[in-house]
Amino acid sequence: MVKKFLKEFKAFAIQGNVMNLAVGVMIGGAFSKIVSSLVGDIFTPLLGVITGGLDFTGLYIPLKGDATLNYGAFITNIIDFVLIALCIFLVVRSINKLLPPKTEEPKPTPHTCPYCFTEVNAEATRCPACTSELPLAD
Repeated sequence: MVKKFLKEFKAFAIQGNVMNLAVGVMIGGAFSKIVSSLVGDIFTPLLGVITGGLDFTGLYIPLKGDATLNYGAFITNIIDFVLIALCIFLVVRSINKLLPPKTEEPKPTPHTCPYCFTEVNAEATRCPACTSELPLAD
């Protein structure tokens, strides 16, 4: 039973999709550090200069006892999210501009069987409806 489980697990673990996912997670972790640095070290200070040093982090509403409703931290996290999403958009957009444009091969246009007038794939040599041999396309 254990051997069968290990064999199934090995087959699963070496599948291309799992390996691609693992590589994607590792690259995503490294990319996350770059984006966090870009937001924290570049965009946030610039935003601070633009807003005159406005910092929402310390804003809160006191509740009963020591509890507080930290709405300022929530606002800061929303701003961070928007900045991170903007950075990811800009990076993906830049990468897409570097990639060659995708061109789709034109699909062969179907033609009509001269005997039964059924639409037939352009590469077909026999009509699927009447089984007549089709003349070669020019």
